[in-house]
Amino acid sequence: MKRAILALEDGSYFVGYSFGAHGETQGEVVFNTSMTGYQEIITDPSYKGQIVVMTYTQIGNYGVNYEDVESTEVQANGLVIKELSPIYSNWRAKKSLHEYMAEKGVVGIGGIDTRALVKKIREKGALRGVISAEETDPVKLVEKARNVPDISNLNLVELVATKSVYHWKEGDWDLKRGYLIKDNEKPLIAVVDYGVKRNILRRLTQEGARVVVLPPYGVEKYIEEIKPDAIFLSNGPGDPQRVVEGIRLVRKYMESMPIMGICLGHQIIGLALGGKTYKLKFGHHGGNHPVKDLRDGHIEITAQNHNFAVDPDTLRDVEVTHINLLDETLEGFRHKYLPIYCVQYHPEASPGPHDSKGIFKEFVSLALEYARA
Repeated sequence: MKRAILALEDGSYFVGYSFGAHGETQGEVVFNTSMTGYQEIITDPSYKGQIVVMTYTQIGNYGVNYEDVESTEVQANGLVIKELSPIYSNWRAKKSLHEYMAEKGVVGIGGIDTRALVKKIREKGALRGVISAEETDPVKLVEKARNVPDISNLNLVELVATKSVYHWKEGDWDLKRGYLIKDNEKPLIAVVDYGVKRNILRRLTQEGARVVVLPPYGVEKYIEEIKPDAIFLSNGPGDPQRVVEGIRLVRKYMESMPIMGICLGHQIIGLALGGKTYKLKFGHHGGNHPVKDLRDGHIEITAQNHNFAVDPDTLRDVEVTHINLLDETLEGFRHKYLPIYCVQYHPEASPGPHDSKGIFKEFVSLALEYARA
């Protein structure tokens, strides 16, 4: 293993070994608390611009396959781990994590005291950082880290969203047949892609929707052409205040058809309804976040991946439906009079628990009701 360094903007650095692609990368350093699911995590477009630290100690022990991806590429800027498993074993595995990341040109660093690193991020907040297997001077790397652009100033959506319209027919995964192909007719749901995870599309399809995915720009033209029964706003990276066209889209159609949002989509809806968003200290990233449904009091363990949140005190004419039990941040709301609702967490999981997947059935049923009206 070749020597590598992770340097942070606060002046600290960690020495480890390089894996994946040999080179240098930079981004905002955040941590993920999931024990498994590293393949889904690094291919999640919401991680664009970020270096992900896995808190679980051993990563790579079940390898990588061709099915458990949330997009076509590795989206995370880099990966930080404690220990890279020297072997991998799983009946679906096709290659090692090291091979996969090298093939995709993504830099990783192992041998890091991730517990100390996560403690630092929790105390100071998300930090800009640089991973390098090329530069050996940590002082120079710290200076590079301090010059990494703030993620709030970047338009990351345009880097991950589709540039063309496409239809999606893939449903849930079956042990014997792989992903099921479904030819649904109604309702037609237009998914606006800000960095959509594939499992969101799979869940909508599995529940009976005909899904068409739209680029995030020029959406109104596509909406008028295809005339969907409902609009779905996807997850995605970066600051929601930069997604101006998405905010305008919600305001135009919020009285004429059902609209649902997840993660960035949730934040866009909040802004469209006159609310405000703010950046969390170190974000929510992982598969074990408890969320309370205020409507009936039950608790769901959820998957999460977001840096920004909606301030509930700035919203009007909405019912707060979900809160995070760790820090009481807003996790879901619905409009009192219009067919609009959204959640901050990821009910599609992948990776993570399936406690919340029923929300997709609810939205598809609502869209079908409007289609028949």
